[in-house]
Amino acid sequence: MADTTPAAKNVILLISDGAGVGTWDAASYFQHGELGQQAYDDFPVQGYMTTYPLTTSSTPTFDEGGVDGQALGYDFTKVWNAAPAEGMFGEYPAAFEGYEYLRENVTDSAAAGTALSTGVKTYNNAISYDNNGNKLMNIGDYVVEAGKALGVVTSVQWSHATPAAFAAHNESRNDYASISKEMIESGQASVIMGGGHPFYDANGEFRIPTSPDDYNYVGGAETFMEVMSGNTDYSFIDSMAQFEALADGSYTLADGEKILGTFRNGSTLQQGRDEGAGMLDSMPELSTMAEGALNVLGQNDEGFFLMVEGGAVDWAAHANDLERILEEQIAFNQTVESVVNWVETNSSWDETMVVVTTDHGNGLLLGPDATTDAFQPVQNNGAGNLPGVSWHTGNHTNELVPLWAKGAGSELLADAATRIDPGLGNYAYREMGYTYLDNTDVFDAAYAAMGLGAKDVAEVPTPEDAGCGWKFQPEADLLAA
Repeated sequence: MADTTPAAKNVILLISDGAGVGTWDAASYFQHGELGQQAYDDFPVQGYMTTYPLTTSSTPTFDEGGVDGQALGYDFTKVWNAAPAEGMFGEYPAAFEGYEYLRENVTDSAAAGTALSTGVKTYNNAISYDNNGNKLMNIGDYVVEAGKALGVVTSVQWSHATPAAFAAHNESRNDYASISKEMIESGQASVIMGGGHPFYDANGEFRIPTSPDDYNYVGGAETFMEVMSGNTDYSFIDSMAQFEALADGSYTLADGEKILGTFRNGSTLQQGRDEGAGMLDSMPELSTMAEGALNVLGQNDEGFFLMVEGGAVDWAAHANDLERILEEQIAFNQTVESVVNWVETNSSWDETMVVVTTDHGNGLLLGPDATTDAFQPVQNNGAGNLPGVSWHTGNHTNELVPLWAKGAGSELLADAATRIDPGLGNYAYREMGYTYLDNTDVFDAAYAAMGLGAKDVAEVPTPEDAGCGWKFQPEADLLAA
């Protein structure tokens, strides 16, 4: 009989929102002048993941998934089609049929976040809701029910789609006021950190709120005043000094103290600042917030689940802004380093699983001549030099995205997919093999690794395509098969 003993006391999921394959490559080239130097590059579990939603509808379609009756999915024979495509895709040359396929029927961060947090594919716009309009149990619900701690950290507003999917429930990701109010009033998460501060603009400059909308990301004016007055379950912090004290251990935490950290910016840590502005030195680093969150969550003897999001990678991709996406992805990479250091200093790989991935691609970032040279990889111009790139959309993509994992229970991810895409050899990370899993498998692996009990199948149905297995398969082995 298989050993069903829970393997992971803690699970840390790091999501670089909107980071397609080219984003990871470009940041490594700029940082190191080569691939293979990131903290996650030596993780033993490596491969790729699908991101497509159940349906691209923005409201429940009641079991009618897909588009026009056609189920959504990932078809590598369509992805790598290098037949020329005529015309334009908005402002971008259509270029190749494969590009056209990858730009169609894409997920949003709400459906993608919900798949990762609940194991259920759903409609775009859903925050832990299924396609029948039913509320779903997410990993945060299960973790807290089991006596463990939950934390969500992001570089954008903390009620945005990805953190919300792990700590809230709503039929619409755009209902920020209700989402943030739920996150505060439920007290589910022991740590909530991100932006959306109503008293600061995107440059971190103080402002006087002039509209109720200025409080949308923090639960509304009345709820936010309750937070600032200390009348909720949370201790409120917002200064860089407080975030740094929480990270370096000089902040005195009471037993069971919960932290709601809203850094002094209405938008993002850095990405949303004015064009031409230098880096904002009043903002904490994403790595600092992650370290502080780990110090809070680590007090729970039963363990914890932490989601850390580099949320503004996606925003830079939407803008096709190479310099800003490099800033954001490098900040994310540094956060992974900090998390690895925390595990090796304060925990161990025998009790903690770390997963590094994204929720979807964005921008279809390829090499400089990829309009005429199909799937040309990003060009390495050496450390400190902007890589050679071209953008092929200003929106999300249906490309497979990378995933790395290490630690207790990570073998569950290695066992989660045997699906093969031979075209993955076109990517610069060729050593990562040709195999992939589904995004719903991330929830399943975390749930099983933490021993969270029997799932309610009525609330958390198993997708038809879940359960495929995945093990690293070197190119030589695949070609010999």
